[in-house]
Amino acid sequence: MVMLEEKPSHPLDAYMRTDRLPHIWCPGCGIGIALQQFLWAVKELHEEGKLDPNKIVFATGIGCTGRASGFVKFDTAHTPHGRAIPFAVGVKLANPSLIPIVFSGDGDIASIGGNHMMHAARRNFDMLVIMVNNMTYGLTGGQLAPTTPHSVYSTTTPMGNPESPIDATKVVYSISPNFVARMSITHPNLIRDTVKKALLMKGFRWIEVLSTCPEIFGRHINMRDPYELYSRLKKVVKFKKVASANDIKYDWNSEITCGVFTEKNDPSYMENYLSMYGLKEKLGVLSP
Repeated sequence: MVMLEEKPSHPLDAYMRTDRLPHIWCPGCGIGIALQQFLWAVKELHEEGKLDPNKIVFATGIGCTGRASGFVKFDTAHTPHGRAIPFAVGVKLANPSLIPIVFSGDGDIASIGGNHMMHAARRNFDMLVIMVNNMTYGLTGGQLAPTTPHSVYSTTTPMGNPESPIDATKVVYSISPNFVARMSITHPNLIRDTVKKALLMKGFRWIEVLSTCPEIFGRHINMRDPYELYSRLKKVVKFKKVASANDIKYDWNSEITCGVFTEKNDPSYMENYLSMYGLKEKLGVLSP
């Protein structure tokens, strides 16, 4: 009798293109943790009957995080650099029943795509944006990113970063869309809970996820060991409730404030658009 070897499976296999594995991310990279928690959130909402994964359109830009679109089993698009958000806008305008998700890195969203980020938030446009922030351009060799901490070495600032970094979450918070949060891969269950909450809301929803990059960012700050960099990130992450933008800190040497900063239910762009342009009958098919 021939004993067939049982193929191991994972609870998230149904949401993955397993034939594309192994993935391209380096050992110790935090992008996989962020993606895994997103998929757990989708799976749990699906099983609770609150979300149809077939409605998800998963858009990414260029960079390490942008490779995620090749690994997930949704309708996906790997868009040009910085253009994942306008792609998601087009998806929602064309078919209001779809659920656009933008999953991309800090260089893609906060730099090249920064203008799109601000105006999608201003419009309270119906999409969920998850920005994974590893504080560097990792895929292209460690150039200076807009999120790189002050004075840190990069391949384009060999004497140290002379600039102050942008706090993208603080920028979005100041624009005041429906949902703004910052999480960290050091607290994965909180990422999952936050994504579950945001997926069921309408309007613009923003989640920044702080991540580790020991191969590039860690090497630049002499923390190549993944556990050492993970511990350093965990030390600087502070979960707080905030009363104003001034309470949100982005300082690699003292505090990066995390938490859910805004949660409200203002009318979304699509609700306003459909109501004002004689298309109220489509409000019934509008997904988050």
